[in-house]
Amino acid sequence: MTTVFSRDTQLKAMEDAINNAEKYMGQFCTLLAAYTRKTAKLRDKADMLARQLLEFARNEDPELSVCLKNLSEDLAMVQDYRQAEVERLDTHVVTPLKAYGEIVKMKRADLKRFNTDRSRELKELQRLEKIRLKNPADRQSISQAEVNVQKASSNANRSTRQMEDTIIDFQRQKLEDVKRVFTDFIMVEMLFHSKALEVYTHTFKNLETMDIDKDLELFRNRIQVSGSTLESTASMADMSHYPSATASTLRTTQNMSPTASSFRLPRYPSPTPSNPRMNLEQLKQPQSRIVHRQREMEDEEEEDDEEDAEEYDSEEDVEEPRNLRQSYAAEYVRTHRQK
Repeated sequence: MTTVFSRDTQLKAMEDAINNAEKYMGQFCTLLAAYTRKTAKLRDKADMLARQLLEFARNEDPELSVCLKNLSEDLAMVQDYRQAEVERLDTHVVTPLKAYGEIVKMKRADLKRFNTDRSRELKELQRLEKIRLKNPADRQSISQAEVNVQKASSNANRSTRQMEDTIIDFQRQKLEDVKRVFTDFIMVEMLFHSKALEVYTHTFKNLETMDIDKDLELFRNRIQVSGSTLESTASMADMSHYPSATASTLRTTQNMSPTASSFRLPRYPSPTPSNPRMNLEQLKQPQSRIVHRQREMEDEEEEDDEEDAEEYDSEEDVEEPRNLRQSYAAEYVRTHRQK
């Protein structure tokens, strides 16, 4: 009977181990599955924010547009890392915990068989005691009952050893799984946050370089009326107060037809009988000077155009670093393509 009572204590300890595993592993599975779903929803909301930032950047001035575009790309890249986080949590954390539903079910079946063998042993012992009390002289019935008790005890002992090994293996597996699951959980979170911190650091520096005054100046130029525009508007208003031309003036102007006297030719030296060849040279000299002067003016204009082009190129060189600001995602893609 002492062995039977010790088996009752043993069975109680085994049941407690299985019940605790079922309770807490199930709770961990539920909570971490909810954590994974919330992370996936956060990824979706951040994707919406990235799209909204990109749409907003299309309607803004260059500085803000570039910074918001880079922010949108970096935020989208972080969500790619978050997608990897969700997949890893589901694979390395939630799935092993889900498996404990079947594991606990199998251990309960083994425990039920062990309990059956223990109950059979207990019944055979009780029957033997009854026979001894009722018919102490019936040796045949007592011997048969003792044989049955011996068989039941043998089955119970074998079942006990198997159940002990099973529960020990179950406990070892539970400890290893708890250690591995939460180690993987921490590792997944560390990987995500390290990558996100790397991207966000670059994004923060990118936002810090935004020149607010430049966009503000462009906006001010769009909404303010310049002084030259005001002066031209005032002059046009003053001209509207001048008297209009009379009919006689218009007639006089219209009747004045161009005559030969109105077109004055340059006064060149008139040819003389004494030196008739000099006339052609004197006529050609002014024309050659005019052509030479026109060529000089064209050369000066070409030099001015070249200087303006050089100044424009130098301005582009100055502005180039600002226009070359890239998001972390763009730099990441560029470096990996070069590799």
